[in-house]
Amino acid sequence: MATPAPPPASSRVPRTADAVRDALPGSGHTAAVHGRPARRRIGAIGTVIALGLLPVAGCGWFGSDSSPEDAVRVFYEAVAGGDTTRAGQGTDDGVSAKNLLDRVREALAPTGLTHRVEQVRRPSSEAGTAEATVALAWNLGKDRTWSYQSTVELRRHRGEWQVHWSPSVVHPKLAVQQTLALRELRPDPAPVLDRDGVPLLSPQKVISVLLDRKAAGDLGAVADGLAGALQQFDSSITRQSILDGAGRVAEGEPYAVISLRETDYQQVKPRIYELPGVRFTTETRLLAPDRAFASQVLPAVRRAVEDQVAGRAGWRVVSLNAAGAEVETLHEQQPELAAAVTTGLSRAVQSAAEDAVETVPQQAMVVAIQPSTGDVLAVAQNSAADRAGALPLSGRYPPGSTFKIVTASAALQAGAVAADAQVPCPGSWVVDGYRIPNNDGFDLGTVPLSVAFARSCNTTFAQLAAGLPADALTRAAQQLGLGVDFELPGVTTVTGSAPPAGDTRERAADGFGQGKVVASPFGMALVAASVVRGSMPTPALLRGVETKADARPDAPPPAVLDAVRAMMRAVVTEGTGSRLASIPDVHGKTGTAEVGDATTSHGWFVGYQGDLAFATLVVDANSSVPALDVTARFLSSVR
Repeated sequence: MATPAPPPASSRVPRTADAVRDALPGSGHTAAVHGRPARRRIGAIGTVIALGLLPVAGCGWFGSDSSPEDAVRVFYEAVAGGDTTRAGQGTDDGVSAKNLLDRVREALAPTGLTHRVEQVRRPSSEAGTAEATVALAWNLGKDRTWSYQSTVELRRHRGEWQVHWSPSVVHPKLAVQQTLALRELRPDPAPVLDRDGVPLLSPQKVISVLLDRKAAGDLGAVADGLAGALQQFDSSITRQSILDGAGRVAEGEPYAVISLRETDYQQVKPRIYELPGVRFTTETRLLAPDRAFASQVLPAVRRAVEDQVAGRAGWRVVSLNAAGAEVETLHEQQPELAAAVTTGLSRAVQSAAEDAVETVPQQAMVVAIQPSTGDVLAVAQNSAADRAGALPLSGRYPPGSTFKIVTASAALQAGAVAADAQVPCPGSWVVDGYRIPNNDGFDLGTVPLSVAFARSCNTTFAQLAAGLPADALTRAAQQLGLGVDFELPGVTTVTGSAPPAGDTRERAADGFGQGKVVASPFGMALVAASVVRGSMPTPALLRGVETKADARPDAPPPAVLDAVRAMMRAVVTEGTGSRLASIPDVHGKTGTAEVGDATTSHGWFVGYQGDLAFATLVVDANSSVPALDVTARFLSSVR
């Protein structure tokens, strides 16, 4: 085929550095554009022409020797490059072409368009019409490609070939007064399961209640109606909070008042549906069985796995009529569901822990860990604690006498005492002018170490700690996980700390958990799990996701742990934890920790039963009895 003649001198533009190249034999030509015009490789039927060589818009593209192939190629290159004005000028109805192409590009937001002229047919060598078959492939981003064939009619006008404009040039099924739309098909998120495959988070319908202040009319009356209906779900929703929120959003933007589960929405729908200016949107979210369930851990888990459970979105390209209604689906890619995510949590253990703490008037919490695996089984706190955040995982509290587990381990390892030794348990003991009493001043005289532990003699363990090296309690605590920093995906955890104490008085106070030692319920549950396991387990929340730790401490000697386990059992059978004696095989340690000005104290019970380790804390309980009662309800329910 002959190279097209150059345009008349009056319509030429300056040449670029690229020259017009000779055509090569072949069967077709291909061009791909991503964002702007670029040089194209032309096959059998054309030449490679830099777009800079094209005439200025409106001056004609080719001379009388131009071909239908040239017209089709340049038209689709202009479409791909986003130059809808130039594309329209290559047709016999530029205004209509530009208008539709603009709407199509806005709807599809393509990142590229590849086209290939596969065949050109002419009725005869003298005919002024031709028909081209073109393979089109739209790149719609996010790995979405829409490919199809289109048939284009061409007509010769005043010696030049033009695309005969019809919406079918864009797509063969597109008719007059129609346009295109791209619809995303979002799959439901995959569920998050507990260790037994029971859903913890599952896809549920959520209705958002929105308020348009301009359309509301009497905004105060509408706010009254909304507050009266919705306050049962969120006590912070008031008439004033709605007015303030609506006043903060930009003009014309709706204010999101609340998002409701389907069941809650149906409950209040009769009271809010007809309120002026109130409208609703629906979406699917991952939700727990109820709003309060595992509220300090599951939201963090959901954020951590959000991308993993989202699946792969599908999409549709549809034609729309003049009213914006869908006419036909032109292409569809179904969404792909993600696989469920499994956690180490146990819905049964979590429910038991929540039921156990909910009736307590003070802040109360339970953390449970499986020693053999390190799986975090439950993180529960009551509504009184919810307002303060995730206290079971990161709260810092003096551990009181539960820390005697660590002190006993340190003293046994240092050889400061033997497991069968007789030790003094006076009613009080003074060190450097600091008086340390037993609870209510009880005096046992000289007793076996196991009895001093079971009856919780502060004076015994203060004396043992005072005689240890400055960092002995620090090292013993870390062996059991207290003071180790973990990175659990999705949640923030703090085990606690037991800093070295060079001062004898401070070391003595640390010995019974009243000095500078602090611990979270999570940290103390890990201490109990380490004792029963024989070494520190690595806590785990999401299956298949590694937990990072800043230390991997050596385990205490087996003989030391055997002695500690025996002492923890004695606490329940004959000591301060005897309220739990009717529950089989419970080992543990009570604790009462003074806080502030020593007018109040927290109550603890830390222990294990079989392969279940736990820590229970009741804030401002003034004794360990409330913690023992919570533990009894918890273990009885789990059992």
